[in-house]
Amino acid sequence: MTDLTKDPVFRTMCLFALPMILGNILQQGYNVVDTWVVGHYVGPGALAAVGSSFALMTFLTSVLLGLCMGSGIVFSRCFGRQDNKALEKSICASFVLVTATTVVLTTVALINVDLIIRWLNIPEEITQVIKEYLILVFWGIPAVAVYNYFGAYLKAIGNSVVPLLFLGVSTVLNIALDILFVAYLDRGASGAAQATIIAQYISGAGIGAYVIFKDKTIRTSLRHFTLSKNSLTEISSYSLLTCLQQSVMNLGILIVQGRVNSFGTSVMAAFAASTKIDAFTYMPAQEYGNAFSTFIAQNAGARKKDRITKGIRYASATVISYCLLASAVLWFLARPLMLLFIDAKETAIIDEGVRILHTVGPFYSGIGCLFLLYGLYRALGRPAMSVILTVASLGTRVALSYLLSSIPSIGVAGIWWSIPIGWALADMIGVLYYLKKKDKLLLL
Repeated sequence: MTDLTKDPVFRTMCLFALPMILGNILQQGYNVVDTWVVGHYVGPGALAAVGSSFALMTFLTSVLLGLCMGSGIVFSRCFGRQDNKALEKSICASFVLVTATTVVLTTVALINVDLIIRWLNIPEEITQVIKEYLILVFWGIPAVAVYNYFGAYLKAIGNSVVPLLFLGVSTVLNIALDILFVAYLDRGASGAAQATIIAQYISGAGIGAYVIFKDKTIRTSLRHFTLSKNSLTEISSYSLLTCLQQSVMNLGILIVQGRVNSFGTSVMAAFAASTKIDAFTYMPAQEYGNAFSTFIAQNAGARKKDRITKGIRYASATVISYCLLASAVLWFLARPLMLLFIDAKETAIIDEGVRILHTVGPFYSGIGCLFLLYGLYRALGRPAMSVILTVASLGTRVALSYLLSSIPSIGVAGIWWSIPIGWALADMIGVLYYLKKKDKLLLL
């Protein structure tokens, strides 16, 4: 474990964030390979199906991710003030919430597969492919819950290395099975789903066994299981709002995916490929924001105001610098990157993908700042503010994507332009709120 309330601020944040960034690079690397394998060995139709499913799974798992992230903030604050009893009670309360949510989510998803497909506005020619794919990946939801629950605990106490190691094993296995099932055994999109859930269960079981074996606090909590009303209320207040924030964010993306789907398989395939590139490019800023949130939470628990204000300055400078560099690089590499996923003869798909990246890419600083604002408000006990920012960003994106794309002279490009506009609006609200309420927010 690592105490983030000591040592130089910038170095402490960067060293803690680095394994988290590397872990997400591995995860995004898998997504890239998955997209490449499906796009080259199965075809644009399967790529469109997998891409559309990815948006749905991101939404469903964001519910669990939100619960675990919110729990992690409470864990961090308890750890920061060195209150082991409160930490043990919080672990139990979080376990109950995550387990119950996992059971409900998995059951509802499996029962309503056909309804989900209709709601996503999936073209008829890929309906069967996506149905088979979804049924398989829905069975992986419990594994996602286990990994994120134990991963959130480890990160909350300053250990970002072990989650990276288990994610690394999962990613390498996932890639190997992806190539085996799809490229060599010709199992199509279903093979990609099978590879994913096998790797997910191995990483979930592995990290769970490691934490239970190595960590005395977890063992004590689960052996002498105590469900405190106060702990359940505290965990719920953080977790459910963070869950709501993550769900609203990904529900908005899912609604936009439905609008994208209405433009046909070619646009769906372009969006699927460009989204993978997009996510890979700004992902370091996202993970830095998560690390920043843990740093702020531990120091809030320890009541170290000066470290919090320094952390905000250093994190802002770091994330904006990275995003500006990433935007510049992506501008020149948009077409070569699209060619990694799409055969060169599919010129319409490639051109649309490049247009998406050239529209959204220059504004990565907007999403980078938004990640920091989300993390800041969660850590300072204002998770509702993160929900407000998400609603502002995604609400704007959803409304504008439908409005602008319905104008014949703008068309599908309106969907792409709605993205940076939503980021800008949410950033403005978040920064103005911080400047107005700064003294009250830092009154720890």
